[in-house]
Amino acid sequence: MKYDVNIELQNKTESYSFGEVARQANGSAWLKSGDSVILATVVIDETEIVKDDFLPLTVQYIEKTYAAGKIPGGFFKRETKPSDFETLTSRIIDRSLRPLFPKGFGHPTQITIMTFSADSDADLQALALKAASAALYTSDIDINTSISAIRAARVDGELVLNPTLSELKNSTLDLYLSGTKEDLLMIEMRSIGTNEQEMQESFIIDPMIDPTLSTPNISIHKSNAISEDELIKVLQLSQETLFETNKKYENAFEAFKKPTKPIECKAHAINEEMVSYVRDNHLKDIALAMNQMAKSERSTALRTLRKNIIKIKEEWAEVQEEVSLKDAIESVKKEQVRSQILQTKLRADGRGLKEVRPISISTNILPKAHASCLFTRGQTQALVTLTMGGAKDGQMFESLTDEGIQNENFMVHYNFPGFSVGEASPVMGTKRRELGHGNLAKRALEPVVNLNGETIRLVSEILESNGSSSMATVCGGYMALRAADIDTSDVIAGIAMGMVSEGDNYAILSDIMGLEDHDGDMDFKVTGSKDGITAMQMDIKLGGISLDVLKEALYQAKEGRSHIIDIMIDAEKNIEFNDGVLPSTDFFHIDPSVIGDVIGQAGKVIREIIEKFEVAIDIDKKDGKVKVTGKNKTGVMGAKEHIQDIANTPKQEKIKYQVGDKCEGTVKKIVDFGAFIELSDGTDGLLHISKISDKRVDKVSDVLSEGDKIMVEILEFKGNKISLGRVDSL
Repeated sequence: MKYDVNIELQNKTESYSFGEVARQANGSAWLKSGDSVILATVVIDETEIVKDDFLPLTVQYIEKTYAAGKIPGGFFKRETKPSDFETLTSRIIDRSLRPLFPKGFGHPTQITIMTFSADSDADLQALALKAASAALYTSDIDINTSISAIRAARVDGELVLNPTLSELKNSTLDLYLSGTKEDLLMIEMRSIGTNEQEMQESFIIDPMIDPTLSTPNISIHKSNAISEDELIKVLQLSQETLFETNKKYENAFEAFKKPTKPIECKAHAINEEMVSYVRDNHLKDIALAMNQMAKSERSTALRTLRKNIIKIKEEWAEVQEEVSLKDAIESVKKEQVRSQILQTKLRADGRGLKEVRPISISTNILPKAHASCLFTRGQTQALVTLTMGGAKDGQMFESLTDEGIQNENFMVHYNFPGFSVGEASPVMGTKRRELGHGNLAKRALEPVVNLNGETIRLVSEILESNGSSSMATVCGGYMALRAADIDTSDVIAGIAMGMVSEGDNYAILSDIMGLEDHDGDMDFKVTGSKDGITAMQMDIKLGGISLDVLKEALYQAKEGRSHIIDIMIDAEKNIEFNDGVLPSTDFFHIDPSVIGDVIGQAGKVIREIIEKFEVAIDIDKKDGKVKVTGKNKTGVMGAKEHIQDIANTPKQEKIKYQVGDKCEGTVKKIVDFGAFIELSDGTDGLLHISKISDKRVDKVSDVLSEGDKIMVEILEFKGNKISLGRVDSL
């Protein structure tokens, strides 16, 4: 492969080839970085232009398993539906590239990115966006801006830009930025929770443990939420590198741009006569429509207004004229929404800029679910349920850069049915938006949950939506965790922020509703505790935002988040657990030296505990850590007490028996071929049916009963097994 451009970036070399492959596409870029090879292509349909006011852009990121020397798992030995990683990567690339297209661009456009070779340490998301941007920038579409991505991590307290996957696994921060040489356009950020060892001077694990262990290291889970000031510093350093990188790209790619094709853009001129008429005669009607906060109600009000105007202005009844009138009404509505916010500092529903809508929280309203929460904020409502399982209940997956199959043991699934916004649409498969919102909620909550061999699945059913159902999912998800009595290291809430600006005048909005999201300039979602941020997602419609404004938005979000957290803390006090169905898990320690007594000979004791209390028990023989899991708390606590009783019982010294020794024993269990006898030190031996009596014994129970005290003689040792014979006396 002949490479046209080689670019040195942070001790890495990216090599690009243009026009050597996929030559019939409008644009293509072959990117090699290390051992990773990615092809990106751009194709537009020049013969068609969509009528509606939207950009018909489709982005698809595709991974080929041969890129990592693998054959697809499962029954079908070829790539099938996209993985979650492929879908989320496609969504990130789409959100980054969409702002580059000129207004009115209506030609169906397909951007395809394919990974042909994958380095096990490569950041494929960042490379895929770079390849797609290079293909678009050098294509014959008139787009003269390069866009790229940069990822920032914090490893051992130090900031690392463009980390390897190995470094990212040891990081407490994952920050992904995309932008041009001048503007920051998109942010995705999450903190990564860690377990840290801390000395506890007066902490005693168990009374039976040696006193020298009274100051052990114990594991403390930390969310590593990042403060607003610290995040701004990281963003500043990251965006400076991002801007400089894009300048390098544009300078290097300029010579390989194809001649631009004349492509028609839709003329989207607003009919000023109609706008003036609506503005002069129907501002009150527009205001009434704006007050209809539900999307379906607002649409109905605006449609009714349009029909009423046509009755008066019959010359506007033709289809094309009605479309123009619809655009005029929408234009006046948007104008009113924005001017009211900027001039009066009041929003369409009468709230102030920082005011959060009323919140109500109900927990465990579903009797048979392990835990549930109905979280309502204004006209947005999420029913979040929690189900607990064991380690094997996790979702198996295999990414291109992983050596083997992985397990996802913390899952957040988000569903958005049409009825939540008053639409009569069928419930179909999971869409990209649903997958993206669920992933955002997962990134928000995962840092505060310490999984100890468990699997947790949260499912958010959006029952009503008017602004930021993903943040309702975060709040409801946290409350569902607490309603399942799951420990968390912080209280986590989420809030959606927006912004409206005209020149230097701007207003930052807390807890935006759908109307403000549609007509505003920024969609900014931030989650975290009162002290810091665990996840953030931002899309900027302006073409960039200053870090000073972003800092102001972050602190306003913190204020709103703290308000929501206070309400959630109050709601926690009223939680009543579903004890009848809620699985329970308990962790405790015992002296490692008594583990043999808990397990018993051939596992007899621990099997009896499992059967009696209907629990699962895991014991770490090295450090004495015990995990007990059961269907309910009663069984778990019963098993715990039983194990601790065994551990706390003074140990009886084992007697070294020899063949010919005689002693008293207790009939422990009767079987067809004899009886198991417990000797005085707790050791078990087998008294065969033939050794019970000098006379023939047809049925052991005719001669012995469980609990009988009898005299026995040691006849033989077979490994750990003892053969006994019955004697009359010592």
